[in-house]
Amino acid sequence: MFTQINSGGIRAVEGFVVSVEADASEGLPGFSISGQLALAVREAQDRVRTALRNSGFRLPAKKITVNLSPAGVRKGGTAYDLPIAVAILGAYGLVNTECLKSSMVIGELGLDGSVKHVSGVLALVTAAREQGLVRCFLPQMNVREGRVIEGVEIVGVESLGHMARLLEHPSDIAGISSMDEEVWKEEQGGSLDFREISGQRVLRRAAEVAAAGLHGILLNGSAGTGKTMVASRIPTILPALTREEDIEISKTYSICGLLPPDRPLLSKRPFRSPHHTITPQGLSGGGIPARPGELSLASGGVLFLDELPHFSRAAIEILRQPLEERQVVVTRVSGSFVFPADFMLVAAMNPCPCGFYPDRSRCNCSEAEIQRYLSRISRPILERFDICVEAVPVTFEELKGRSLENEDSASIRQRVEAARKIQAHRFQGTGIRFNSRMGTKEIIKFCVLKPQEEAFVKKVYETRGLSARRYHKTLKVARTIADLAGSARIEKEHLAEAFGYSHLEEKLWGRG
Repeated sequence: MFTQINSGGIRAVEGFVVSVEADASEGLPGFSISGQLALAVREAQDRVRTALRNSGFRLPAKKITVNLSPAGVRKGGTAYDLPIAVAILGAYGLVNTECLKSSMVIGELGLDGSVKHVSGVLALVTAAREQGLVRCFLPQMNVREGRVIEGVEIVGVESLGHMARLLEHPSDIAGISSMDEEVWKEEQGGSLDFREISGQRVLRRAAEVAAAGLHGILLNGSAGTGKTMVASRIPTILPALTREEDIEISKTYSICGLLPPDRPLLSKRPFRSPHHTITPQGLSGGGIPARPGELSLASGGVLFLDELPHFSRAAIEILRQPLEERQVVVTRVSGSFVFPADFMLVAAMNPCPCGFYPDRSRCNCSEAEIQRYLSRISRPILERFDICVEAVPVTFEELKGRSLENEDSASIRQRVEAARKIQAHRFQGTGIRFNSRMGTKEIIKFCVLKPQEEAFVKKVYETRGLSARRYHKTLKVARTIADLAGSARIEKEHLAEAFGYSHLEEKLWGRG
């Protein structure tokens, strides 16, 4: 007897519907599964056979054939266990699978027949909804995650026996399609707050400007000056997540099995800080099966590269295409996989190998060593940073200062959100969301200068010998500073501050 039910698989960060077909016929007893399977799926026949037996099902010896369609797409993971077992029971006529025609079944089986947690439920339920399926049978531990996707009825399954009992009385199956509103509440940033940072007014201000316009920012300074403290607190001043952003970010984390154990959504801006020994593949993603890398896990939040010159040249250069296209395309023999990579880039570095330049009382690095150290960052990567700022050592008076008097993250976030709203209105219908994404055409249209400001820019441009690239970057930063001030036009003080954020680049690399 032949039967067919729906399950799902993951390709990159998207789900797709898989048809699980099972046939039990007379012939030489056996159990085979086909359909371009990964090792975990091939091993499913042992788990399924044992789970069926321990759940009280005694199946006559027959030739069992299972096919996962489409056969041309590789399928991995353990989420096919439950649908394979149900399809086999249907092929034997032990359960009625007619009610599953418009449903998706997902779940890993334990040897005792229990249904275990699986990864990637957000993507799978989304795929079910897009294909017109109205109900999903999920492991009980994944029910809250599945309920995030609206328009699909979610039914929790505790064991294979429980699933069989549900199918005995299809009319009594009652799922849940509503979502607890508590889930949408943003998770607080814990103890991290800009109020804890004493001194470093320039770094704090630069971080605010960068967050408002989503500009890349490079922090340079000696060890212990607070670069990492500032970087780790940038997510606390970024705008709150929308529901759509939260789902998209959480979908990637769900696939990687990185969602918080007590929450179906990440509910906060990601902050990823990979070690400088990471490989290019670790950043971009890939593998078999293809999985997201650090760039994708940082999408929607902050990617922080501490000790930037110590990253391998290949790892740094792999940032070029993602920063330009906001996505990563990984091409393998089995096909091309597209991963999201829409993040804010923050990097930190020391001014020299020992970290104390230009303090010659402590720095013994030669000029050649310093230049060799700085040259590890290529010009194309340096151009991705609109803001380069120096972290100076904190004085004792600042260190012992009153942290309660420092401005907190919530206050800074209010200004950032106001600036983001201005940008959303400005770029409505253009496909651009942030000032940092403006091209030459948008700069000409939205960064108009009055004669007095134009004369100031011309003087700085000619005096410092700036390039057209640096001029455009300065205008984009100045536009963000004006937005933070609530100014419709770019004023002289906005330009002066923006030019200040390019001084460090010229000082260290001598590039305008």
